[in-house]
Amino acid sequence: MHTMWKGSISFGLVNIPIKLHTATEDKDIKLRTLHNKCHAPIRYEKICTVCEEEVKPEDIVKAYEYTKGKFVVLDNDDLEKLRKENEDKAVEIIDFVKMEQIDPIYFDRSYYMSPNEGGGKAYSLLRKALQETGKVGLAKIVIRSKEQMAVIRVYENTLVMETIHYPDEVRNASDVPSVPSEDKVTKKELDTAIMLIDQLTTDFTPEKYTDEYRTALLELIESKRMEKETVVTPAAKESPSNVTDLMAALQASIDRTKPEKAPAPKKKAAAPKKKTVSRVKKEA
Repeated sequence: MHTMWKGSISFGLVNIPIKLHTATEDKDIKLRTLHNKCHAPIRYEKICTVCEEEVKPEDIVKAYEYTKGKFVVLDNDDLEKLRKENEDKAVEIIDFVKMEQIDPIYFDRSYYMSPNEGGGKAYSLLRKALQETGKVGLAKIVIRSKEQMAVIRVYENTLVMETIHYPDEVRNASDVPSVPSEDKVTKKELDTAIMLIDQLTTDFTPEKYTDEYRTALLELIESKRMEKETVVTPAAKESPSNVTDLMAALQASIDRTKPEKAPAPKKKAAAPKKKTVSRVKKEA
């Protein structure tokens, strides 16, 4: 399992060297976009809205738009310095709370925690303590340049870290439009609804539920492939190399700097030659 973060978790004087591994994976089927005319993949370019030219990655900077059309530019050095100042690999558990006090709306992503070298015993200690008390730990961690709150809990005998949203990232439920504020149901309707819920109540078995749309899409793709409903992407035209572009630019520069030659003066037309008349003496 790929390790995406290394550091340590501490509570009190106990320090646990750990590694984080992504607990979930995206199973979405990724579809490419093709040109309907020739079935070649579509390429998206980054074009400057003013120069109307393609911008190279090294010429792109990040900025914050504090008002319409006005930005604060943050170069890579600024962001890297800020990241290093806040990326503390020692994560401290700051509070312990009951799991049921945290509404699921706060949860974001899940990571498995494994002990790093020499951390096995401390890992087991924290796991056992959480199981015995029924509590979860609250900590702060920086992952991919973002400081996040996290819950540390036990899942199937493994410590799990769940990143959670900050309160200001969760929208207020009272802002949801058209939600009725008063109960407008009869007792009979309520009793019937409760009876239906009771009939459908069961234990949660994750394996019971599947992504039916994904399964149907895979079947559709496979049937089209078997029926030879496929296309072949034509070879892409090779872009001129940088060397070629450079030589063309240099040659154009040379041609542009050459002094223009003044037109040569026209030669005057030569005067027509006079005919020479030979006189022959008559013999006496």
